[in-house]
Amino acid sequence: MNDFLRNLQIQRWDDHRYYHHSRINQSLHLVSAISFVIAYVLLFIDPVIAALLGWGVSMTSRQAGHFFFEPKGYDEVNRASHEYKEEIKVGYNLRRKVVLMALWAAVPVVLWWDRTLFGLMDPTSGLEGYVRQVGLAWLVLGAGGLLFRTIHLFLLKDVKTGLVWMVKILTDPFHDIKLYHRAPLHLLRGELIDPAHGAGHRA
Repeated sequence: MNDFLRNLQIQRWDDHRYYHHSRINQSLHLVSAISFVIAYVLLFIDPVIAALLGWGVSMTSRQAGHFFFEPKGYDEVNRASHEYKEEIKVGYNLRRKVVLMALWAAVPVVLWWDRTLFGLMDPTSGLEGYVRQVGLAWLVLGAGGLLFRTIHLFLLKDVKTGLVWMVKILTDPFHDIKLYHRAPLHLLRGELIDPAHGAGHRA
């Protein structure tokens, strides 16, 4: 258990130090994290609504921070190029995220064209039925994306790495709230890049 927690801490630290320099990105991660926590609660009430919130707010705000605001030049703090960080990324790097987000964006388009999603879903009528179909498909996509990369890591590395990553992803919202709750305040003060970024050590 201690080794598992240590590896979880390492994955979290590497994710933070490599991919969260921007205060805008950190602030968007805070929005994402709060939305995800609400979505977790909604999973027990209405999973479809949870998926709509999770993808429509949480994932879009989170990935917008990475794609549009996070610096992609040479990382002087960590002495690493963007290409190197992409290569060693344990989870979804930007290239994989493009694929995932493309699938996300394709779901409502395909469902608008074929309300059965190629025979995989029961057809519905009306706007509400369509929206709930989209939410259900996004729920399956989210679960599938999590399981796919976890199993992929089992094969690429080992079972422990995959399980650690899965636990990290599922608990990231709570950790991000703790880590980035002051980011909007720093941003309002005009601080675009975290000046203390990279300070610390890998435990």
